[in-house]
Amino acid sequence: MAGLKLICGLVLLCMLVLEPMATTALTCGQVASQTGSCIRYLQRGGNPPAACCNGVRNLNRQARTTRDRQTACRCLQTAARTISGINTKLAAGLPAKCGVKIPYKISPSTNCNRVR
Repeated sequence: MAGLKLICGLVLLCMLVLEPMATTALTCGQVASQTGSCIRYLQRGGNPPAACCNGVRNLNRQARTTRDRQTACRCLQTAARTISGINTKLAAGLPAKCGVKIPYKISPSTNCNRVR
């Protein structure tokens, strides 16, 4: 009986520790961290640097849920509005340039609420 209580207690403890990690949502800080190395490319063109594409791939892996993808969409739109000189055509084509497929177009006109 004492062994069963110990196991139940350990299972409960694991649930309390792991549940917050499982539901942690993507933040704009994380999006900025992953895509910050893309800014120069998005302003001037050329080829995206390796760090930029690595960040785009990492961001795509981090945005696993609909909520995360919607957050990433909104954060990217905000960044495009606040960072001067961003070429929206380069932004829209960035995932493809980096070999990443995302379920929405990176564009100021994208309705992020419809991203799934």
